Amino acid sequence: MVLCKKSVACCRDFLLFKGRGGSGCECCTNHFLLLHSACLVSTIKKMQRPPLPDDFALKETSPKIAGAGMNIGDKLTCAYDLVEQMQYLYVRVVKAKDLPGKDVSGSCDPYVEVKLGNYKGVTKHFEKKSNPEWNHVFAFSQDRLQASFLEVVVKDKDVVLDDFIGRIQFDLSEVPKRVPPDSPLAPQWYRLEDRRGDKIKHGEIMLAVWKGTQADEAFPDAWHSDAATVSSDGVSKIRGKVYLAPKLWYVRVNVIECQDLVPSDKGRHPDAAVRVVLGNQALRTKIIKGFNPMWNEDLVLVTAEPFEEPLVITVEDRVAQNKDEFLGRCVLQLQNISRRFDNKAVPARWHNLEKHTIIEGEKKEIKFASKIHLRICLEGGYHVLDESTHYSSDLRPTTRQLWKSSIGLLELGIISAKGLSAMKTREGLATTDAYCVAKYGQKWIRTRTIISNTAPKWNEQYTWEVFDPCTVITVGVFDNGHLQGGGKDSRIGKVRIRLSTLETDRVYTHSYPLIVLQTSGVKKMGEIQLAVRFSCTSFINMLHKYTQPMLPKMHYVHPLSIIQLDMLRHHATQIVSMRLSRAEPPLKKEVVEYMLDVGSHIWSVRRSKANFFRIMNVIGGFIAVGKWFHQVCHWKNPITTILIHILFVILVLYPELMLPTAFLYLFFIGIWRYRWKPRHPPHMDIRLSHADAIGPDELDEEFDTFPTTKGSDIVRMRYDRLRSIGGRIQTVLGDLATQGERFQSLLNWRDPRASALFLTFCFVIAIVLYVTPFQVVLLLAGFYVLRHPKLRQKLPSLPLNFFRRLPARTDCLL
Repeated sequence: MVLCKKSVACCRDFLLFKGRGGSGCECCTNHFLLLHSACLVSTIKKMQRPPLPDDFALKETSPKIAGAGMNIGDKLTCAYDLVEQMQYLYVRVVKAKDLPGKDVSGSCDPYVEVKLGNYKGVTKHFEKKSNPEWNHVFAFSQDRLQASFLEVVVKDKDVVLDDFIGRIQFDLSEVPKRVPPDSPLAPQWYRLEDRRGDKIKHGEIMLAVWKGTQADEAFPDAWHSDAATVSSDGVSKIRGKVYLAPKLWYVRVNVIECQDLVPSDKGRHPDAAVRVVLGNQALRTKIIKGFNPMWNEDLVLVTAEPFEEPLVITVEDRVAQNKDEFLGRCVLQLQNISRRFDNKAVPARWHNLEKHTIIEGEKKEIKFASKIHLRICLEGGYHVLDESTHYSSDLRPTTRQLWKSSIGLLELGIISAKGLSAMKTREGLATTDAYCVAKYGQKWIRTRTIISNTAPKWNEQYTWEVFDPCTVITVGVFDNGHLQGGGKDSRIGKVRIRLSTLETDRVYTHSYPLIVLQTSGVKKMGEIQLAVRFSCTSFINMLHKYTQPMLPKMHYVHPLSIIQLDMLRHHATQIVSMRLSRAEPPLKKEVVEYMLDVGSHIWSVRRSKANFFRIMNVIGGFIAVGKWFHQVCHWKNPITTILIHILFVILVLYPELMLPTAFLYLFFIGIWRYRWKPRHPPHMDIRLSHADAIGPDELDEEFDTFPTTKGSDIVRMRYDRLRSIGGRIQTVLGDLATQGERFQSLLNWRDPRASALFLTFCFVIAIVLYVTPFQVVLLLAGFYVLRHPKLRQKLPSLPLNFFRRLPARTDCLL
């Protein structure tokens, strides 16, 4: 097919969402289905951008981990075989006794200094206490050991100069080594020495000193030498922790009816509506007129355990525009509400509506109470969505009684990062205080913060139970803002890994690019090295999961609308972020929202382009088949056309071979493509996201707030651009509607001559098909479609001419 230049330009403009107005040329309208497809595919091929640089590619790595079969010397426990060994020197300062004092009472304000080269860790001090207890652990990385002796000094806190009480020294070559699952090393009493090395008369300290790895039980809560510059108050903000997201419930309030409503104006019927409030959520029924209104409306809200806020139900009377009068309310505690796990109705109950009035400055309760009929329950059969359904990490219902057994185990080793962008300036140097957050299911984890390092090494390993293979784990990297005066934690990047793309029991070790879209464009913020292993406990149960519904049964038996799900997801995200921000150390709101992709539903030209090209990539396969069939019909390759003729005759004569042939063909295609199956998990793709070809104005629009804060000129320009995009979509929808209306007009006698011709044709064809064997008809039709080009003409076919002349309703539009 030869395309006019105007058609190609029209399609290119549509692809790029550029230009404004116009419905394209007549050629594009008449040949919509075929011409536009060809234009789009040819344009996409012409618009191929150069290959992506290696910086944005996924890289396979070979870390020294036991899980990958590497020989690393001393073996870690099986729980730490996806990370590299990190050797530490541990010092546990337990307590001291009989410390000498300088005052009259003989007491002192003791604290302990642990010195190793230039590193110094300090415990808290006690006032007027000769037998203090600290039970504090210090961890010094052996990669940074700068001395051969460890010195533990006990001092007396003083306003001017701290007094020396005693010390004890250890030769590092004599320190024992401990590897779990060995029991913890028992602390021992040591007599303190003076500066000359002589034992003092009074004063002992209980210590334990050993060498170990990050698998040691003392590692998470220990003071680390790489955080020596952090104050004692800030140490708790940089530790690694495991968080459990709150258990979320849907609250269904079925408002049935009210009785005996008493408005302030006794002579009028109230326009009553019921408002249901739970925390910062508020829903309202429609307005019904009468003293005994009946609604029978379902209102759904979301809450979390433990239940902290009551359910407040208020009945209001709309007395004027934007003015409501209070008629009564009832307050219900969620702990007392019944729970249901299926679609069985819970009993409805009548509740009194409390109403108070003020008489002579005093608040008095009205004895006569109106009543409201409610059916309230906590829905345990739903899964409360707090993340996008496209990459959910958990699909189980709320109640544990409906959970199925786990099908496997997900192990994640967060090894290291490199090339991280500097996020702050400290002492004149650009640096980053990086930590990782991983989310899968209800379990969130946070690694410790590595201070002032753009190539941090965490080497921490975590485990999750897997209940569904079609889920996604999300790993994010952030900069700790607490050390800069309590600022926000800046995002560095994140990685998503879909479990269904992983082979079972295989260790994947890759370096993932951390890509962030900023106001200046797409930017690589560094790389993170991960080790992932998905092990399966029951292969049959995992395969059975592929035949089950994605969501719990209640989502299909009693489904929620799309609008309800979007609203409930927004509130669920707010609840999760609020609860996790109250933990210690807090998981800040901006971190939780970034991990849960809050705001991803807001309009973006870039996302629209990306989704459009994704659709065209899917359609491209069908268009390629159409082009191949077009070549077969026009005898571009005579041998192929003759073979298709033979195959067609065989299938017509033996129709029972059609379906087996089709499925066998698909089977062989899959076997043929096995050799090119992906060897690496998917990662963030800037080409697929259309982030490498985005203009500055489109970026500025994507990062604009909602509602917008831009000036009127910019908003007008963007509105005009949106109208242009809408005009293109409007034209496409109009063309589709025109083709559909032409089909309808065949039988609706809008064009009486066309309908009469079509009915005559149908009658004749019915008789011909009745007297002619069906296989003969198929053979004749197939040979006609595959006829030689010498038997063809360049003019459109008779059926196509007839179809284009059918009327549509376009001439009825204003």
